Amino acid sequence: MTRTYISRHPLNDLLPLEPGIRAVDHLDIPRFQAIVSVLAVPGEEADVTAGLAASGDVSIRFASPGEWLVLSQTETPDSLHRSLSLLLAETAYIIDQSDGRVVFRLSGPNIRRILAKGIATDLHPAMFDIGTSSNVLCGHISVNLARTGENEFELIVMRSFAVALFDDLRRMGREFDLSADFSAQG
Repeated sequence: MTRTYISRHPLNDLLPLEPGIRAVDHLDIPRFQAIVSVLAVPGEEADVTAGLAASGDVSIRFASPGEWLVLSQTETPDSLHRSLSLLLAETAYIIDQSDGRVVFRLSGPNIRRILAKGIATDLHPAMFDIGTSSNVLCGHISVNLARTGENEFELIVMRSFAVALFDDLRRMGREFDLSADFSAQG
């Protein structure tokens, strides 16, 4: 049974309640996202990898050897936790992270230049393919960075660092007039 202790998004006071004018480069923040951490039992990494590949309508982010973040825009945290627990059975530990992490989605033609101001990773398309993810530092904040489209990246950060990362991203994107608001879908 999952209990929700945190019902307020950490950026509620910093973003408008209604979507504003969207610039070419945009920061989209979902109000809620089902996220679980999957930790493979030692020696079961290959089975967990195969199980996650067959897990359906979820996004899988590599976090470290034997560890992944799994996101779903359609499932609740309970249903995502339950379905992965059934699928991976005795091969992995599944931990709900939905209230403990915040997702930032960046899109636009200047996103690599914006991210280059705070991330010391080569984000050239030849080096960081679509679907690639990695734990990196954005300034002084540890994030899981994923390339989700041609000019789209997703950053997942611990909830307690969300405001600081938001401030850093706004500062990094000021030159390109980066806009930001909550996602229209949730």
